[in-house]
Amino acid sequence: MKVLLVHKFHRLTGGAEVFYFEVARILKENGHEVAFFSTGDPDNIISSDALYTVPPPGYDANNIFSKITSAKDIFYSGRNRKVMEKALNEFKPDIVHVFAIHVHLSPSILEAVKARDIPVVMSCNDYKHICPNYKLYDGKALCEACKGGAFYQAVLKKCCQNSYSYSIASAIEAYVHQYKNVYRRLIDLYLFSSHFMLDKTQEFWQGRGIKTGLLRNPFDVGAYEPKYSGDYALYFGRLVNEKGVQLLLDAANHVEMPIKIIGDGPDLKYVSAQLQENRLGNVELLGPLWGDELTRVLYDAAFVVVPSLWHENFPYVILQSFAAGKPVIGSMRGGIPEMLGDNGERGLLFEPDDVTDLPKKMRALWDDSRLVYRMGQSARLYVEREFSDARFYQSIMDNYGRVLT
Repeated sequence: MKVLLVHKFHRLTGGAEVFYFEVARILKENGHEVAFFSTGDPDNIISSDALYTVPPPGYDANNIFSKITSAKDIFYSGRNRKVMEKALNEFKPDIVHVFAIHVHLSPSILEAVKARDIPVVMSCNDYKHICPNYKLYDGKALCEACKGGAFYQAVLKKCCQNSYSYSIASAIEAYVHQYKNVYRRLIDLYLFSSHFMLDKTQEFWQGRGIKTGLLRNPFDVGAYEPKYSGDYALYFGRLVNEKGVQLLLDAANHVEMPIKIIGDGPDLKYVSAQLQENRLGNVELLGPLWGDELTRVLYDAAFVVVPSLWHENFPYVILQSFAAGKPVIGSMRGGIPEMLGDNGERGLLFEPDDVTDLPKKMRALWDDSRLVYRMGQSARLYVEREFSDARFYQSIMDNYGRVLT
C-alpha cells in the first residue's frame, strides 16, 4: 500500500509532528511505501522518501501588503492544489492521511485528492475543525462560544493570538470551510487519539453523519529505560498560557521540594521574571532541552506535572513520562484523565480551578516514595501494553480498511 502523509510541518515542533513521523516509521517497517506533503523549511527532516512542499504562508511578514495578498491562500490555495496534483500523479497513493493542514496548506489540496476518488483520513490532534483558535480556550477560560457555527465569537473574544486580524481571518476561514462543506465532503474518516476529543467533535457536529474512529498515538516505549524514583518534580513542554505553567509556579510557593522546568515558548521571559519576582528558589528553569539531554533530566525526576488549562488531547509528555517510569500529576482537562486512569493507577488528577489542589497532590506524591514507585510501574506497564508498534499497526490498518474499497 502507498500512503501519502500530509502535515503543515515536516520538522519536530511538538507532539503532533512526532505522531506524523511515527506513523511513517511504522508503516514503512511493515512494508508500505510512504511519501510526504508539507511546507518547505530549511529545518525539514531529510529522508529518502519523496517530499512534496509548498511555500509557508507569509502572514507573519511585517509588510501589510504581504499579509493581505497571502491571506487568500489560508482559505483556498490554488497553488497548493497544483502541487498536490503533482504528488498524486507521481506517487499514486492508495490513501491520503492528513494531520494539521489548516492555514499552511488549506483544504484545497483535499479537493485534488477527492477528484480522483482516493480515500482521505484525518487525524485530529487539536480542535481546529470545531474551534477557530484550535483550543476551546479563549486565553482565560475554557470556551465553546463558537458552537453551532457562531464563529464571529472568535472576533468578539479576540481569541486567536490575541489579535483582531488573526481572529477575523480565522473566523472567515471557519465560515468558508462551513460554506464549502469541507469536513463532510472531503474527508472520509476522522481519527482521534482520545475519547474526549471524539465525543466533543460529535457533540459539536450532531446530525452531520461523519465517520469517526480512534487511533492512539504510536510510541516507541523501548527507547526508554524506566527509573522508579527521583529527586524533583518536573514540567517539560511549551511555555505558553494554556499549558498552565503559572499554576505550577503558584504551587511552588506552597510546597517544599525542588522543581525543574524545561521548555521554550512565548512565556519563557514571563516565567523567568516570575521566578525572580517571587524568589522561587526551589524552581530551576532549564530552558529548552531535547533528545538525550531531556531524557536524562526526566529519568531523575520523581514525577511529572502536566497542569494544562485547555482540553489537552493526548499529550506526548505523558507517554514519555510513563515510559520513563514516572507518575504524572495532571489537570482534569481533555484526554488527560483517561490517560492517568479512572482510579489514579498512573498518577493523580487535580482541579485547575482550585488553587489548593495542585500543591496538595504534589505533596502527596513527594511524601510517599512507595506510591511513586507503584504508580511508576503501573505507568510503564500501561505504555508497554497499549502502545506497542504491533498494536498501533493493527489499529491503523483496521481504520484504513474502513475507507478502502
